[in-house]
Amino acid sequence: MKKGNPIALLPIGVFLVLYLGLGILFEYVLLIPMGFYNIPIVVAFLVALLVACIQNRKLSFDEKLVLMGKGVGDKNIMIMILIFMTAGIFVGVVGRSSAESVAYCLLSIIPAQYAVAVLFVVACFVSLAMGTSVGTITLITPIALAVAGASGFSVPLCVASVMGGAMFGDNLSFISDTTIAACNGQGVQMKDKFRVNFGIAFPAALVSLILILVVSMGQVGTPIQNEYNLIQIIPYLLVLIGGIIGVNVFVVLLLGIVSGSIIMLATGATAATDLLANMGSGAAGMFETTMVAILVSAICALIRVHGGFDALLNGIKKVFKGKRGGQLGMGLLVGAMDIATANNTVAIVMANPIAKEMSEDYGISSKKAASLLDTFSCVFQGIIPYGAQMLVALSAAAELGYELSAFDVIPNLYYPFLLLISSLLFIFVIPERKVEK
Repeated sequence: MKKGNPIALLPIGVFLVLYLGLGILFEYVLLIPMGFYNIPIVVAFLVALLVACIQNRKLSFDEKLVLMGKGVGDKNIMIMILIFMTAGIFVGVVGRSSAESVAYCLLSIIPAQYAVAVLFVVACFVSLAMGTSVGTITLITPIALAVAGASGFSVPLCVASVMGGAMFGDNLSFISDTTIAACNGQGVQMKDKFRVNFGIAFPAALVSLILILVVSMGQVGTPIQNEYNLIQIIPYLLVLIGGIIGVNVFVVLLLGIVSGSIIMLATGATAATDLLANMGSGAAGMFETTMVAILVSAICALIRVHGGFDALLNGIKKVFKGKRGGQLGMGLLVGAMDIATANNTVAIVMANPIAKEMSEDYGISSKKAASLLDTFSCVFQGIIPYGAQMLVALSAAAELGYELSAFDVIPNLYYPFLLLISSLLFIFVIPERKVEK
């Protein structure tokens, strides 16, 4: 066991104190709406990087730059950045109307009394296709509020059903930034992680759907009518099917971009000049996530050389024993990162290097490590009251005249809590047959 240096972890501590501290100050003391998301996360990471550079005086600044360059230039980081950009372009091309078509298509063919369950299923599908829980919640929450207003279903239940479905898709989608970060950070193919992850997420989603049906049973709703364009669903279906059957993620995304562009132009939904602008804005929307990946990889390279990860691993080994204990420790590690940052992608990126070493030390397969990182980050992100998903949902409700608090919604968030239970069963009950590092 290598001797660690706990002081080397100071940059992470500085980031957490800066980001979480200012977020609490803005959100709960100064009462600034969405205060957590007024904190420039890139700036917080730059400060953490400065602290990392000041440490370890045995190395010159030029030597530290070389280490940072090696960290940023890692193959997995480059793949991650390229996928981020391509996924952003896809979302920019297909736009809002395509996702709404998916939602209204399903709602038009399902009996009104099952509308809340449909919202959950729609959110699952759209989030799987789009790869973003926040984007899905932004699109589907207004529909959920319309369902609640027209049918008399509980508003918190409708909103929570959308949030749960969005987190399901975000956890499994091939173009989700959390999936991309977890798979590339652990060096595992997305289809392998999907197969393992599906075994955790699907039972939780199925039980959630049953609970939603039971809770809403006996309530009669009014059918929701709205226009939709069936052909706009095609790009989502191509991306989803291509990803599931194991087509290369770049090929899948390019297929989605090309088919989406043709359809949006042919149907007149988007002008050619607007399409190009949408591609640019979609890629630009991934800027912050990309910069976070770059900065975190640079910080982690310095922390690793200075003995920070060895210290953290030694601490985890003292508390968590055996392979199952290591898996739980890995999950709690990314969960703690998520609570502090309120961003599941950032939490995964920060936990990735440590989790990679843990998987080797504890004999945990790479695909199982990637699944645990993604799953536990989604569990915590799905229930924290200051997460982007919750804040976006509450903001949409407020804009449409519904007064709603996070604590109204949280008791109805069946999926994240069931996902936690499923994850624990996956760790402690289901044996791992084969280790694939």
